[in-house]
Amino acid sequence: MNRIAPLDPTQAAPKAQRLFGAVQSKLGMVPNMMRVMGHAPAALEAYLGFSAALGHGAFDGKLREQIALTVAETNLCGYCLSAHATIGGKLGLSAEQIGAARRASAATPRSDAVLKLARAIVVSRGELSDADLAAARAAGLGDGEILETIANVALNLFTNYVNHVARTAVDFPEVKPGAALAHA
Repeated sequence: MNRIAPLDPTQAAPKAQRLFGAVQSKLGMVPNMMRVMGHAPAALEAYLGFSAALGHGAFDGKLREQIALTVAETNLCGYCLSAHATIGGKLGLSAEQIGAARRASAATPRSDAVLKLARAIVVSRGELSDADLAAARAAGLGDGEILETIANVALNLFTNYVNHVARTAVDFPEVKPGAALAHA
């Protein structure tokens, strides 16, 4: 049950309505999470701006979705896991790649290093060990990629926490954290 109800876009404040319109144009829908964020248009605007800025970074859409899946699984956020499994699939991630990302694993060494770093950041609450940072660097990640990983983790932590607090109703095909992760 929602603890913060998603707004009806027609009943939202003018600023939220404008932001919802931009989301509708891009996604063809206004997901419940964004409708929840619409209660605080500044928070929704910040989320959309941060997400858009990272869209112009060094990581392509598939890797950003893989990071989102790693963070969602680590934080047990069913809403984000469901949303990013759907979006990742639309971007061309296979079911195997989606499952691997949930386990912080990827086929390419660079992507694998990014996902392992992302999970370590979440698990350590940002107090990354010297060994974890050294492993990322040994895998070839430079300071810019490390910082961009942190930024993507932060964005996804925000959405995970919004959905945990709001108990946002899932409006994507549901994926439950921990489910179907038997193989490592």
